Amino acid sequence: MKTSSKFKIEQETPEDIKDVTLTKTNLKGDWINFFLLLLLYTMQGLPLGIAGSMSILLQSKKNVTYKDQALYSITKWPFSMKLLWAPLVDALYVKKIGRRKSWLIPVQYSIGLILIYTASDIDNLLPETGKPDIVKLMYIFLIINILAATQDIAVDGWALTMLKRNNVGYASTCNASGQTIGSMIGSMVLILFTSEEFCNKYLRHTPAAGGIISVQNLLYCWGIIFILITTLVGILKKEKNISFEDGQEKINVAHNYLLLWDILKLPNVRILALIFITSKIGYAVTDNVSTLKLIDAGVSKEDLSMIDTVMSGVNVIISFVIGKYTSGPKPMSLYLKIIPARLLLNIPFAMLIYYTPAMISFNGYGNTSIYYYPLLVFLLSIEHILMHTMFVATLAFFSRISDYRIGSTYMTLLNTFANLAYMWSSTAALGMIDVLTLRECSLDSTNYCFTQIRENVCKASYGICNIKVNGYYIEMFLCTIIGIIWYFAVRNTLKKFQTLDSSHWLVNMKRTATANNE
Repeated sequence: MKTSSKFKIEQETPEDIKDVTLTKTNLKGDWINFFLLLLLYTMQGLPLGIAGSMSILLQSKKNVTYKDQALYSITKWPFSMKLLWAPLVDALYVKKIGRRKSWLIPVQYSIGLILIYTASDIDNLLPETGKPDIVKLMYIFLIINILAATQDIAVDGWALTMLKRNNVGYASTCNASGQTIGSMIGSMVLILFTSEEFCNKYLRHTPAAGGIISVQNLLYCWGIIFILITTLVGILKKEKNISFEDGQEKINVAHNYLLLWDILKLPNVRILALIFITSKIGYAVTDNVSTLKLIDAGVSKEDLSMIDTVMSGVNVIISFVIGKYTSGPKPMSLYLKIIPARLLLNIPFAMLIYYTPAMISFNGYGNTSIYYYPLLVFLLSIEHILMHTMFVATLAFFSRISDYRIGSTYMTLLNTFANLAYMWSSTAALGMIDVLTLRECSLDSTNYCFTQIRENVCKASYGICNIKVNGYYIEMFLCTIIGIIWYFAVRNTLKKFQTLDSSHWLVNMKRTATANNE
């Protein structure tokens, strides 16, 4: 792999740019590219689903602790860290192979080979009896997720040139649908089809030992499929070479990192970063805490897991249904229309969780009310539909404003804003629950059980630290108020941003290159 020899970096003026932000979409002539992007994003989601389901398989082992799970959770970090190497993906490539394929092909081959290696050693990594090799599993799936994140960078950049400029908003549909399909297949097939109980109950006429496929054989299959599909893409799909022209400036790795800094210095990008990094506050509690509260209130993990599986299928359908709305010139209009509904949804969620214990133990006989699960499914469905629609609209907006000349770096930076919003709001929402919860010892009204020591004192006297004020409801109220303020503060800005032409989001690459050469 080498640095590109020639890269078009001429400064484009507003007069030189054909504004595509207001052009009608039409997939005629672009359907093959659309389905190829969908396939590539599905392949990206597959290892993510496998890595996620491994955590569930580990939890089924009696000798796996939460400390082990915490160590394995490091595998989730790469997608939030990919901005660190995104400029490398934009700057280093082999001209004859293609700017994106130079990364896509070796990365996907590597994922396939690692899955095959994991299958060959799965009996030692995840034995039937004995403790799993947590450390080695963590390293394996950390590497796989780093590769999947790198594939994401390359595909995001390729999508900006693979599709026609007026259809680039459809990249968000491919991204959202493909990742969801791949993750669902990777997770559910590994958990359900290798489960003896599930297979005997639903897939076999005569009970037998083990699932219909072993974890080892399944990993072998996925590894081989990865290699075969990658080979076909490498042979059959040619990458458009729109950036090589003689007499132009060179672009290198250092230059690309300077470009990243220049993107961050754009006034519009800085405002956009602030908006999206704070965008999850209003529904942080509903998205990150409500499921745990439902489990605490008596809803089984299995029921919630099955509901989530159904919702994944719904999300795929949603992505295609709303594609024509998010791929248009104003995806942020749809995004802004959904925000009030999501904030309003906080109220029924809080009410549902409050009444869940009573509805789960209906009439005091342990019978669940016939209305409870339909109501739960209805609320979760509404939440998933609204959340996924906002996600697709956000990706469509990012695709439309990204400078295609450095698409991988630009898209990764914008996606990092959204990823950071989820990460910090999730951690903060979970961490603040106990801080805002007021508990009191049943035998000592002056002991509010603020610390573990005070709680132990209460238990030593055979008392119970009862909840007087539930922090969940306080935090839900505070987040809703902040969300309302956020909405009115940013809506006009987002409406304005989606009407700006491409020149407002371009980086002066020639100036950066000159500075770098000096």
